[in-house]
Amino acid sequence: MPIATEAVTVPPGDRKTEKATVPKPVLSAIDAIALIVGIVIGAGIFRTPSLVAGNVESGGMLMLAWIVGGAVSLIGALCYAELTTAFPNTGGDYHFLMRAFGKRTAFLFAWARMSVIQTGSIALLAFIFGDYVTQIYNLGEYSSVIYAAIIVTLLTVINIIGIKMGTGIQKLLTALEILGIVVIIIVGSFFVPDAFESSFSFVPVTNNGNSLGLAMVFVLLTFGGWNEAAYISAEIKSGRKKMAAALIFSIIIITLVYILVNFAFLRGLGIEGMAETNAVAGDLLGIAFGTAGVTSISLMVAVAAMTSANATIFTGARSNYALGRDFKAFSFLGKWKTEVEGPVNAFLVQGMIALILVSFGFFSRSGFETMIDYTAPVFWFFLLLVGISLFVLRKKEPRVKRPFRVPFYPILPLAFCITSAYLLYSSIVYTGWGALAGIGVLTAGILILIFKPSIAAKEY
Repeated sequence: MPIATEAVTVPPGDRKTEKATVPKPVLSAIDAIALIVGIVIGAGIFRTPSLVAGNVESGGMLMLAWIVGGAVSLIGALCYAELTTAFPNTGGDYHFLMRAFGKRTAFLFAWARMSVIQTGSIALLAFIFGDYVTQIYNLGEYSSVIYAAIIVTLLTVINIIGIKMGTGIQKLLTALEILGIVVIIIVGSFFVPDAFESSFSFVPVTNNGNSLGLAMVFVLLTFGGWNEAAYISAEIKSGRKKMAAALIFSIIIITLVYILVNFAFLRGLGIEGMAETNAVAGDLLGIAFGTAGVTSISLMVAVAAMTSANATIFTGARSNYALGRDFKAFSFLGKWKTEVEGPVNAFLVQGMIALILVSFGFFSRSGFETMIDYTAPVFWFFLLLVGISLFVLRKKEPRVKRPFRVPFYPILPLAFCITSAYLLYSSIVYTGWGALAGIGVLTAGILILIFKPSIAAKEY
């Protein structure tokens, strides 16, 4: 999932003393692999397989899509590894874009994070929560939307009043998520009858007229996080060789997990059965164990989605706080309430935007799918810009030490840019009205820069 997990600006002290620090190399390669895998694998794998299945024509194409997703993610992670080791900064993409293209592009990225990328991620995680809780207790036609709104409101309030989940609880919730994945793989592989003997062939079994390009948008959404995970590249103790190994092994592990999960879904439900459900894990467990199976896996997925949504709300408010600190026009976001140790205004604004996005579920067939439509074009636009920034910064700042250089330059970075451009194209052409809404919000930021360029002036 495209969830922001990057480090963000700390509470304000003397701004003159707040300087970006170079991360210390304290992580082993094993630590790095665990962190990358933990960041990337999230609640999305319990929801996106059905959308991918709805956009391919055979089980073989479904499995191939996930393999290609792993390859694309690996190339992207290698490109990010060069940027993060050459320009270590807690600002991540914001910092790269600032150095490569200037403050206006950086402002536009910050605007997009606040209004589209981060809040859209919160809404889509809330819809995963809603889809699976609805399997347990249905509230009617708009059940998923209602549950999504409830969880966004509840988690925002919890963060505002300063309640924090301890590390023990966080580990328990993560363990439940892993347990859910293991259960799906075992049940789908051994405890349900094979849905179709031809499930894994490349012969078309559906004729839905949908797009492989759109399927890849959903696949790479589920791989989302490697761009955040690469931020730890400057913290590896053993240098660039270990970083490269950590990235390669992490993406291989993640790809294998996703292939095994989709194998289980495909074997138990078939390509058409996968495409017809909003809660693919619940349906699979229902075949094996009836209502008890549906309830148990639905609870696991709901907990996983809630955990991811809480982390996204936490980090999103802090990046919005940094936006308010850096730009005068948004200074109201840069208020830190010391009594609750958090940016209350940033939480409130983020929560209101997320609730507006959740309300899209009242007007669409699937709130989750609409949120993917809403966020994907903007996400891939800025990922493309980050890819281009690698070329720009090699030309602009050639003397900067690069502890890790992406191999086969410029072929791999060029492949990353071409892939990002294709996914940007696919996320516009093959999606619904949600994509137009996301592009419209981004355009509003561009118009602000055109008609009021002073808005991008730094506060200090």
